Amino acid sequence: MRAEDPLGEGARVFTVLHRQRALALARASDLLRAAGIVRSPLEGIPVSVKDLFDIAGEVTCAGSTVLRGQPAATVDATIVQRLLAAGAVIVGRTNMTEFAFSGLGLNPHYGTPANPWERSRGRIPGGSSSGAAVSVTDGMAAVAIGTDTGGSVRIPSAFCGLTGFKPTARRVPMDGTLPLSRALDSIGPLAASVRCCALVDAILAGEPVRPLSPAELDGARLAIPAQVVLEDLDDKVARAFDAACARLSAAGARIRRLAIPAFARLPALHAHGTLATADAWHLNRGFIEARADAYDPRVLARMRPGATMGAADLLELQAARQSWIAEVTAAASGVDALLMPTAPIVAPEIAPLQRDDALFTRTNALVLRNPTLINFLDGCALSLPGHEPGSAPVGLMLAAPGGQDARILALALAVEQALAQAGP
Repeated sequence: MRAEDPLGEGARVFTVLHRQRALALARASDLLRAAGIVRSPLEGIPVSVKDLFDIAGEVTCAGSTVLRGQPAATVDATIVQRLLAAGAVIVGRTNMTEFAFSGLGLNPHYGTPANPWERSRGRIPGGSSSGAAVSVTDGMAAVAIGTDTGGSVRIPSAFCGLTGFKPTARRVPMDGTLPLSRALDSIGPLAASVRCCALVDAILAGEPVRPLSPAELDGARLAIPAQVVLEDLDDKVARAFDAACARLSAAGARIRRLAIPAFARLPALHAHGTLATADAWHLNRGFIEARADAYDPRVLARMRPGATMGAADLLELQAARQSWIAEVTAAASGVDALLMPTAPIVAPEIAPLQRDDALFTRTNALVLRNPTLINFLDGCALSLPGHEPGSAPVGLMLAAPGGQDARILALALAVEQALAQAGP
């Protein structure tokens, strides 16, 4: 198995590798195929799952060492049950940012898998679904399942040249999934294409698997938010985004700037803390009081402000979120999708971020900025490669308010096809 190659990233990609079980599942799938039984298009396909999902008989550690001594799960998470019922071969549990609380993917306990782009320079894979992304890029799995609370499926997909889909959160059940924030968490796939993501998304959501047809790109109304999302782009991202927009315009898409003032107000809404901070503190406070020294200090630093958030702060933020969602939904009502860079920078190197806490904090906030807008919106979004072949991976994100998943997937397929036809 590629995951066991001592010269590869497998030791940093997987926290648990299911070698024998995966081989048994694959043999069972072969026997079913030989008998003319194919449970789904995912039959026999190797899939990795993030270390947040319960698998019966194993401890769900969430990229931590704090939870190692906890009782093993007795029942598979709902999404694991659905994958197995569809014939997927689950190859193992993937490494991640501890408790999913960073967009960069660093993990001091299990190591940080290196991005496939310029691997010798040791660039971050993105997080928190770091091992998920590299398991796909390095051929250890065909599909990975991650979670997305503030971009944790889309960011590693963007940095590693993959496609990642964040569904409307309520479509995929969280049963048996260790949460970061129950208010923001969603479960989605990382894969090589839009069609792959749509297929796996249907299975995760318990919906019929239907062929995905591209939307009509000629005349499609795409809006680039005028606030926030284009700030502080590095040169590589800016060039790739402009080139992708030009190609989509040439294919007939009607691209315009759209004022969404609410985007610029989001930091003010979080002046007294975030939903993720409040939830993370609530879920971890007992472990922190007992074993704070076992935490990644940077994750712990992000959790601690939750201790000072009062009930009034949380209630005010929840109410403000509903008003904010209504405002953004109204602003976007006349377009088919919002269009923006997934992350404003390309994947930076790991070593400087490990050395410098201030650099880590700034970079993490910058990388999370655009995806987080869609989680707070309770929306759906897909990141697909928007760069020239052979150049630094750059993610192109299509997003919409919640419940528009089918539209986003169909439109993303049309965008994917248009960018491929345009050529380098």
